[in-house]
Amino acid sequence: MPKELIHSIILICVIFLSLFFSKSPLKEYDLQVAAALFLILYVSKKIIIPRGIQSKLLESVIFTFVVTSVVIVTGGTESHFFFLLYFLLFAASLLLEPFISLTLTVGYIVMFLLTLPETASFESLIPVISIAFISPLALFMGQEYIQIRQSGSHIQKLSTKVTQQDQNTLLFMALVIKNHVKSIKDAAENFMGDEELAEIKKHANRLERMIDQFEKNPEGKTEEGS
Repeated sequence: MPKELIHSIILICVIFLSLFFSKSPLKEYDLQVAAALFLILYVSKKIIIPRGIQSKLLESVIFTFVVTSVVIVTGGTESHFFFLLYFLLFAASLLLEPFISLTLTVGYIVMFLLTLPETASFESLIPVISIAFISPLALFMGQEYIQIRQSGSHIQKLSTKVTQQDQNTLLFMALVIKNHVKSIKDAAENFMGDEELAEIKKHANRLERMIDQFEKNPEGKTEEGS
């Protein structure tokens, strides 16, 4: 089963769990429950699951539960904290997958439509409709975030590759130059006449050509191998 579907099912369950919690006698302890959940989140991120998709999923679950409970307890669609649902859509889209914003939107629309009284006016539906307009923006931002993160990873890999190539080129140059210098040194130490002088000139010319080639093509290796 795709992880996007698993995360969607989990968060939908959390939304309706928040609804049941807000309608139960336990709502009197909402502050204590929220504090306990954030304590669990803190301990989990520090000890149990410090990072990874599991940590992000736990964050999304806890924030979804707390924000949804606060909105329902304080008046539902008429709550002064209804705007927190907009931020929740963006947060879930960035923490998990962009598709999650659409899932949460459907879940909230269904939940509020089921809980609205039959005599509710059109004004009560405006906040619900607004969620549907916010969702595509959250989806877009989530997709852009993924592209930026992938681009950053690609740039980092290219930078590492270029650095390694530079190191290899410098190592190659050092070895070749050292070989030519050693040949010139040996010829100079054993200098007896024109033959050694010709040998010195030959290595000096090769060394000069190799340096010229490196200046023209600093990223590639020279044609001289010795």
